[in-house]
Amino acid sequence: MTETTMTAPGAEPRLIVEPGLAARVVALVEPVIEGLGYRLVRVRVSGTDGCTVQVMAERPDGTMTIEDCEACSRALSPVLDEFDPIDRAYRLEISSPGIDRPLVRKSDFDRYANNVVKIEMSVAAHGRKRFRGMLLGTEGEMARVHRDDAKPDEAADVLLRIEDMAEARLVLTDALVAESLRRGKQAERALANDNEPQVPEQTAANRNSPPNKHSFKKRQRSNRHNDDNDRRDHSAQHEGE
Repeated sequence: MTETTMTAPGAEPRLIVEPGLAARVVALVEPVIEGLGYRLVRVRVSGTDGCTVQVMAERPDGTMTIEDCEACSRALSPVLDEFDPIDRAYRLEISSPGIDRPLVRKSDFDRYANNVVKIEMSVAAHGRKRFRGMLLGTEGEMARVHRDDAKPDEAADVLLRIEDMAEARLVLTDALVAESLRRGKQAERALANDNEPQVPEQTAANRNSPPNKHSFKKRQRSNRHNDDNDRRDHSAQHEGE
């Protein structure tokens, strides 16, 4: 089998970014992920299972396999071990964006136009913070959305500044699943032409299953010179297969 080579992602910045602790994790993991040829989608630090650090990434074509997640995990672990951004025990989880993915770059809002989206603003726009409707693409640094809940006296089409969004996410619909399948088949054909393993972004059989994930538990380091065995739970597991 020939060795897979990915084109390095462009320098397009994420316009929707994380605050606080997650931002500190981003500063560490984003250069590593981009160095491997992937794009960072999102970092989230949550209280799941005590504490979970979720790093969501993708290939430039939007796909992400279990093997890709494992590669990111191997590269990120020593970096996070060295700089200790989390002051307690946590589980590191590398995952793909999934079908109902977050939108974080301007190109995401164009690529996934004509799909239903949910948006929460950091600051109010048009007298509200939450929007849902058909994404119609971008105009400059704004995203145009046709609201599906607009009242008769309200404008149905609104322009929302992407940088003012706290979160934007696709809504799982039959049309979105069909589009994901189409993109997956295109990726299959491209890989087949290069004699590479075929890994679609999502299949009909797992349309409601979680995204590809690789996760393992890490324990808080109390002394930087402790052995790695004192800091990592070796019960690595694969999820979402």
